[in-house]
Amino acid sequence: MTAADRTRTRTPDRARDRTAARAAAVLAAAAVALLAVCLLGLAIGSVHEPPRVVADVLLRRLGLGDHHVTLLDDQIVWQLRLPRVVGAAATGAGLAVCGAVLQTLTGNDLADPYLLGISDGAAVGAVTVLVLGVGASGAASAGALPVAAFAGALLAAALVMALAGAGSWSLSGTRTVLAGVAVGQMCAAFTSFVVLVLGDRDAARGVMEWTLGSVAGVRWHTALFLAAVAVAGTAVALAAARDLDAFAFGETAARSFGVPVERLRWLLVGTCALVTACLVAETGVIGFVGLVVPHVVRLLCGPGHAVLLPASALLGAALLVGSDLLARSVLPDQEIPVGVITAGLGAPFFAALLRRRTRTAAPAGAHP
Repeated sequence: MTAADRTRTRTPDRARDRTAARAAAVLAAAAVALLAVCLLGLAIGSVHEPPRVVADVLLRRLGLGDHHVTLLDDQIVWQLRLPRVVGAAATGAGLAVCGAVLQTLTGNDLADPYLLGISDGAAVGAVTVLVLGVGASGAASAGALPVAAFAGALLAAALVMALAGAGSWSLSGTRTVLAGVAVGQMCAAFTSFVVLVLGDRDAARGVMEWTLGSVAGVRWHTALFLAAVAVAGTAVALAAARDLDAFAFGETAARSFGVPVERLRWLLVGTCALVTACLVAETGVIGFVGLVVPHVVRLLCGPGHAVLLPASALLGAALLVGSDLLARSVLPDQEIPVGVITAGLGAPFFAALLRRRTRTAAPAGAHP
């Protein structure tokens, strides 16, 4: 073997090593960012807790020493803030992973977890309880709202998949997008009619607050449920990571690699629908996380799903925990809905991302 041949052989190995090192750096940075914002989320709020007190509460609760903490500090850190942080992290991770999967399956860069009409279906369930009082005593009950939202989200997802399937096992990405838009518009029309015609001002305010999203009411049972949903959804997606890599080259290429295209799409779209329905039912509609985060991760470490999915989960979790921290810290006596924060952060970034891609795609010598 000549020196030139040895050089050509080593070049792909070096490229793979650089890619692996970059992916590891991105994963490590995302994990550190998540840990940092989680600690800030436990310390900062209407009552500020020093880092030492936060550490003492956590260590005492985990049985790692008999640290002296007051009952008030324990209630604030462990009972109120930690479930909220865990719930926000789980929701952000689940939305980001679902966004990455749906963008690959549909071949649509603008796909996100709410593309399937799930958020609008959940809104129908929430409006049914808040305005019509169905299944609740009086206007609504704390337990009836997430149950109704979950039922509405699942019904919308089932209708989308039935329309996209068109009576066959073939589930086209384009048909799925169009069916999601159609079902979402129908649900939005129903919601608007009920709120404007049958509801009152208080009902309309309740619906608006729910559709803007919040993790303020998350307690331990809800936080653990959200965490289990996010972990399960991420595990299913990771199990299909190699098939998703083939999907990124198009359906024809995926079939040539032996990927069961229709079966995989049904499985993953159904999984994303179920995960998103669970998240929306508990936290309301929180946009832009599933849309923006996968694009950021692809820019940082490439399109390989073995890295894209866990990195999206970590970065999505960090983004939503940080957004929730801003939501309860910006105004001294008022909490901003977390959906407002994610939209405020995500929309300008996504506009800049689109502008950057336009410039990159512009032909040589063309003016952007």
